[in-house]
Amino acid sequence: MEKLKAGIIGCGGIAFQKHMPSLKQNSDLVDMVAFCDIIPEQAEKAAQQFGAENAKTYTSYKELLEDGSIDIVHVLTPNLQHSFITVDALEAGKHVMCEKPMAINSAEAQKMLDAAERTGKKLTIGYQNRWNDDSQTLHRACREGALGEVYMAKAHAIRRRALPTWGVFADKEQQGGGCLIDIGTHALDLTLWFMDNYKPRSVSGSVFSKLRDKPEGNMFGPWKPEELEVEDSAFGLIKMENGATIFLESSWALNTTDVKEAKASLYGTNGGAEMKQGADYTGELVFNNIQFGKQMETKAAGGPGIAYFGAGANDPGAKEARQWLEAVIHNTEPLVKPEQAFVVTRILEALYESAATGKEVYL
Repeated sequence: MEKLKAGIIGCGGIAFQKHMPSLKQNSDLVDMVAFCDIIPEQAEKAAQQFGAENAKTYTSYKELLEDGSIDIVHVLTPNLQHSFITVDALEAGKHVMCEKPMAINSAEAQKMLDAAERTGKKLTIGYQNRWNDDSQTLHRACREGALGEVYMAKAHAIRRRALPTWGVFADKEQQGGGCLIDIGTHALDLTLWFMDNYKPRSVSGSVFSKLRDKPEGNMFGPWKPEELEVEDSAFGLIKMENGATIFLESSWALNTTDVKEAKASLYGTNGGAEMKQGADYTGELVFNNIQFGKQMETKAAGGPGIAYFGAGANDPGAKEARQWLEAVIHNTEPLVKPEQAFVVTRILEALYESAATGKEVYL
């Protein structure tokens, strides 16, 4: 079988930490033949570390897309650029893996959906936390009815002090927001996927920047308060059409000891489940129900909480990449459907709108 040829657009942190190592782990299926970044040295560095022989580098993504031999493109740029680069790549005949979030708003995300339908090319979004062992176990439990009807859930994306200080994370125009659109999106994606419910009815949200001037103790070093244009914490209540309710909590900086990232708690008619996590990002999955007239708990072995660094065969990023590559090769559906990611983006957009207006937003 001839291997797929991949182009990388955006050679920043997420490319080096997740996507390129994950594709390299699946080198039996793909070669990375082209790299693009507005900083030439970044593209050259990526090509040297991960590129196939004679891999090309570009500073213009449109020039990369002109290469007819490229089958798939990974869009790994700041959020603002996700939509138009993805649309151009689909129109150029490429299948696209776009890093989360899908887009900065639902209008831009809709353009991506329309382009995928119009071109017949595959589109998926980088929600690799679905591939964590605990996520896979909990999803299976939900599908097999172990929890019954899940009518209440909590989506957790809480860091105590871990605000990213590199790239454009503090830039509202480039990113569309802060912790909510960055890590809250992972927690919301997982929760909706577990519940298999993508029909929101209304959203209420609150967004805070209360710790902007208190950068001490940050995991990645102190941030610059004068440059921080986005929120440090955000919270929301999402009501679904069937009456189910989701509480979403997200923070880069919050005075708490209860840290949980890319986790969910589910409450159903037959039982519940909680994805727990400690400060070292290790965790455990706990199921609870009533058996023999007693309250019972069952614990599953835990694994890494946010494993999008590294590229071992069991790493969620490597599993995500392989499933994506096989979907292209065999013409099957990727695990993360763009229609699902669109709903995540629409809810995030409504949370920001609700916070800005002080009103509940009806979808």
